[in-house]
Amino acid sequence: MENKGIGNEIGFFTFCYDPALEMQARTFFAALERESEAGDKPYRIISRNLYDVFLNICEKRRILKAIPVQEAKHGTASQLKQLSKICTPAAFAEAIDYEPHERGDVLVLTGVGEVYPFLRIHTLLDNLHVRFSDIPVVIAYPGSYTGHSFSLFNSLSDGNYYRAFDLV
Repeated sequence: MENKGIGNEIGFFTFCYDPALEMQARTFFAALERESEAGDKPYRIISRNLYDVFLNICEKRRILKAIPVQEAKHGTASQLKQLSKICTPAAFAEAIDYEPHERGDVLVLTGVGEVYPFLRIHTLLDNLHVRFSDIPVVIAYPGSYTGHSFSLFNSLSDGNYYRAFDLV
């Protein structure tokens, strides 16, 4: 909770789980959030679903309603390319951020699988470390993390990342 390590590590943590247990993972994190809202825990869960963040970015840019039309007109690959230019890891990091971060806050990111392939968790984490160096960040990850690389759904290479610690 102090978000300090002996080697000045960044407080980024993965909570990896079998993708087949997605509904149980959602229930678990919702229960943690409810417990923290009750105020009897030493932490406060700040939860962000990455798919909801994506929808909010698109809505702010006033493109949300046009996405299905553009995809039908130009194809999925073209739509993915365009969305990747708008919904960048930096845009996600900005949309996730909140102020002020308080002692005891824990940011929990869910919906990692829902935003694949236009957002990769390692690129998001690279953009979050500046904004969230003072509180722990937990990524609910449907797959595995070796301490060096992510594997989304235990089958898709999701990139190398060396700064997170697996909680499981």
